[in-house]
Amino acid sequence: MQTNKQNFGRWFGLALALLLAPGGWAAEPGQAEFKGCYAKWSATGLVIGNAHIERTWKISEGLLLATSFRDKDANCEWLAKPAARPAPSPGENVPKETRPVTIAAQTGRANPVAEEALTITVTAPGRASFAHQLQIFPAAHGIGISFTASGEPGHAAAPAKKASNATASGIEGAGDDKTAPDSGDALELFALAPQHLRFVQATLMDQTDNHNELAFETEWLLMPNEAPLKLAGNIFAVEDPLTGAGLVFLKQAPLPHARPVKSGPDAVVTPSKREVRFAGQGYPFVVLAYTGGEPGRIAALQSWQRQLRRFEPARDGLFLSNTWGDRSRDARINEEFILKEVAAGAKLGVDIVQVDDGWQKGRTANSAAARGKGVWDGYWAADPHFWQPDPQRFPRGLAPVVQAARAQGMKFGLWFGPDSSNGMANWERDAGRLLELHQKDGIDYFKIDSVKATVPATEQNLRRFFDRVLEQSGGKVVFDLDVTAEIRPGYFGLPHVGPLFVENRYTDFHRYWPHQTLRNLWKLAHYVDPLRLRMELLNNRRNDAKYADDPLAPARYRADTLFAITMFANPLGWFEVSNLPEDYVAELAPLVAVWKRERAQLLGGTLLPIGAAPDGVAWTGFASVAADRRGGYLLLFRENNARADWRTELPLFAAGKYRLTPLAGEGAAELQGHVLTAQIPAPLRHLWLRVERTGD
Repeated sequence: MQTNKQNFGRWFGLALALLLAPGGWAAEPGQAEFKGCYAKWSATGLVIGNAHIERTWKISEGLLLATSFRDKDANCEWLAKPAARPAPSPGENVPKETRPVTIAAQTGRANPVAEEALTITVTAPGRASFAHQLQIFPAAHGIGISFTASGEPGHAAAPAKKASNATASGIEGAGDDKTAPDSGDALELFALAPQHLRFVQATLMDQTDNHNELAFETEWLLMPNEAPLKLAGNIFAVEDPLTGAGLVFLKQAPLPHARPVKSGPDAVVTPSKREVRFAGQGYPFVVLAYTGGEPGRIAALQSWQRQLRRFEPARDGLFLSNTWGDRSRDARINEEFILKEVAAGAKLGVDIVQVDDGWQKGRTANSAAARGKGVWDGYWAADPHFWQPDPQRFPRGLAPVVQAARAQGMKFGLWFGPDSSNGMANWERDAGRLLELHQKDGIDYFKIDSVKATVPATEQNLRRFFDRVLEQSGGKVVFDLDVTAEIRPGYFGLPHVGPLFVENRYTDFHRYWPHQTLRNLWKLAHYVDPLRLRMELLNNRRNDAKYADDPLAPARYRADTLFAITMFANPLGWFEVSNLPEDYVAELAPLVAVWKRERAQLLGGTLLPIGAAPDGVAWTGFASVAADRRGGYLLLFRENNARADWRTELPLFAAGKYRLTPLAGEGAAELQGHVLTAQIPAPLRHLWLRVERTGD
């Protein structure tokens, strides 16, 4: 794994070679190549591409004007004509720049967890100091772009205007969303070639303590008489319904409601001109080409996220336990109890034992012992030793419990709350403490909670905090970002730092239903890589009386089906492992063992939701499709319905003959061409299969 110094050396070497070569930099022609990615430029134009896409721009007055977007896989050109004006661009009061831009090429990883890429930086001199960073990965279907007018390439600039706090949820979806005023800025500006177009707005919700429906879609056919649309969001797609080819826009930003500085609309669509403007300065973005309709769109988004954070089977997609789900909070946390958790976790097959709030000396507002005196911010001010192990609960420190986990082949994790006070001014102190816990105590996994990123300084310092720890740990530290409450980066604000802790659900409060967790994973998987989601299973024997005669009560599910719901993501055992009933462990442990044997290949594929949206009575599930589309896995769920047989199409598998081998669950299935037929004999059961192609 490369360090920053190694990256700098590689980047500097390539930049120097280009500078010394005949015709280096932008005043003269130049070019760069890296693992199938390429860039060519002159004083007036830029071309960047790889095996999948190629984009070209005219360089005009220090800005870029899109002239072509070619999808090589679909063999189509998306732009009907060059853009009407430059993009990215602040949109107003743009000073003219007559001097030539400079162009530099870099290769390598942007950080320890990213894939290697070719990055082109285009900088305009003068008072505007516009800088574009364009990043292309060998496997990606688009070019990631960061734009700033601050003269500091690669860092997000603030939006052109500070607007009101009004922003659109997009849930209603009809007509204009109520966003802040449109400043006229542009991140991308496309006049699209296809005559018939479908435009899709995806709306995501976080703060899951108060929202359970987390993903929505609204779509328009762009007829000439449709009024212009001004929409908020992070993900939009435009698709040719005749071919299934499309473009999907992703803004790597918090959700609109959670952005510290509110911008105008994120997408402005003029159907009469077939023109789309993606807008809202301040964050990196990408436009990805895809084929194959919705499954292809999901695959393109997922592939991009895995360029930003590459999949490492020894680090990612692991089974983590956390005792908080049984609602003892921190009352039972001490060395003796955690040693029991380690022993019980090893028997179940847990990969990571994580201790939630309560391991530390300081007391938070969530502590059972706080009695109204706990804090939820300003931790260092409350106690300079707040983040030391509690001397009563862990008199020998954390070493005995960490060593016990290691002896069982398990990893260890802790809960941590970065200090949001004063714009997260203590971010370096927080980063130093986590690095100390990692380097001296062997802690690799941290659940990040209590963050309140309500101002730009907090957002910027939170990014610095994560990047410092990732860099100095060589990418070994994994963060679970809690998205259950507060104002936080959410699904796409910091997609490179680790999985998202999606839900806090408890049987104690009559708020946990397995089909709802399945629904949230299934719906989010259309946009967020499931490998980036931490999804929970609970001890379903607790509080059964609260569910009375409910046909979807947690206790009506087998323990292995509860785990199956989470195993295309990062499973979270949201329970005290040492308090599980024996038959629960007996049902679950065999499936965990098989899953651990198969998971590197399972999670390494493209993970697609299939069937209908889970609602308690559907046939639904997931497919993992291998890179060559000739194999993978299927996970099928028969919810509480009377239909023992099911039939659906699986277009992402290549047509041919397949052998389907049951790995767990009940039932049977076969795949002929693209058509799957399956049988599961009883409701609320699952069937997990390996898919292997046997012929044409």
